[in-house]
Amino acid sequence: MGEGSCVAGRERLPNIDTTVPHTARVWNYWLGGKDNYPVDEEAGDRISAVMPGIVDTARAVRSFLVRAVRYLVGEVGIRQLLDIGTGLPTANNTHQVAQATAPECRIVYADNDPLVLAHARALLTGTPQGVTDYIDADLRDPDKTLREAARTLDFTQPIALMLLGILNHIMDTEESYAIVNRLLDALPSGSYLVMSHFTSLVDTEIVEEGMRIFNESGGTPPVRGRSREELIRYFDRLELLEPGLVSVSRWRPDSSNVGVPAEVYEFCGVGRKP
Repeated sequence: MGEGSCVAGRERLPNIDTTVPHTARVWNYWLGGKDNYPVDEEAGDRISAVMPGIVDTARAVRSFLVRAVRYLVGEVGIRQLLDIGTGLPTANNTHQVAQATAPECRIVYADNDPLVLAHARALLTGTPQGVTDYIDADLRDPDKTLREAARTLDFTQPIALMLLGILNHIMDTEESYAIVNRLLDALPSGSYLVMSHFTSLVDTEIVEEGMRIFNESGGTPPVRGRSREELIRYFDRLELLEPGLVSVSRWRPDSSNVGVPAEVYEFCGVGRKP
């Protein structure tokens, strides 16, 4: 859900509706970014008023991304990543984490939000040894995404497919499974799915109220949660890595943490394609 403070006098970018909140801008606002509009800030404040843990959730998702990418690149040896629904750039973007571990990594970002497109240059700054590319593509059109990504990625070699906080915008559950399966079909053995998804498994009534507030405000794209049973199905064809389907805060937390991290409103999993 999006980002920080609207800069006074900033020129309005084309094709951006600043009259309704957008999840990418609200989410980045919770992360302390600056690429949002007053409508996003207002929605973010209304939601966080009923869901005080949403800011912790946003930060926990970013920390999960860092840990998962470091594991796949540093321990598994993955050198290609396809990040769909990347959202607005903040700290520790996928390419930065991957190329800090292995500079030769090739990363493709895919999104269809015009504000994210306007910030594509920030995403395109990678290492000289590697490649970082950005494509304008919608998750609902996986064939286009795969076709465009193939200009940069070698689909005969393992790829990490990153779907963080994006499937919860596909309101029809069966459609979301079909999209994931189509993407997985194109990946070779040894590839990985890294997925996180909004859920009401924690603080059910609070989370459902927060989703209602956002959706009824005209927020785009709308968001929904899914049950544990629904989430686990995304990994039906995969070998789900330990610790399985868990809160993003509890997926292989840093050993420096004391005690068990508190659960947040987004769950995750990492699965390997046999």
